[in-house]
Amino acid sequence: MERRRLGRRRRDPGPLSAPARPPARGTPISPWPVAGLVGLACVAFLIGATSVAVAAPWWAFAGLALVWLVALALAVAWFVRRPRTVALLPVVVAVVWFATVVGGARYLGWS
Repeated sequence: MERRRLGRRRRDPGPLSAPARPPARGTPISPWPVAGLVGLACVAFLIGATSVAVAAPWWAFAGLALVWLVALALAVAWFVRRPRTVALLPVVVAVVWFATVVGGARYLGWS
């Protein structure tokens, strides 16, 4: 019985001693989703200036704002699972914005 106790004893390092190993860190955050959120913020300014710069009707502005909100929700949902896809979302929203503005100005007379 005394042998078992001796085998299981561990040396107590005390409260002032340094830990043997540094604490384990989590996986580092990818820069891609952060870049995607910054891009979405930039596209939000484009969408906000649409009605002033192009004289787009309210329904076009509302549709573009809805597209941006959906992209923001997807970016938040995919932040960890699909980081590179989050970086592509502002590009997709910017293409939708550009197509809407050019198409509206050319075919609907928004200029």
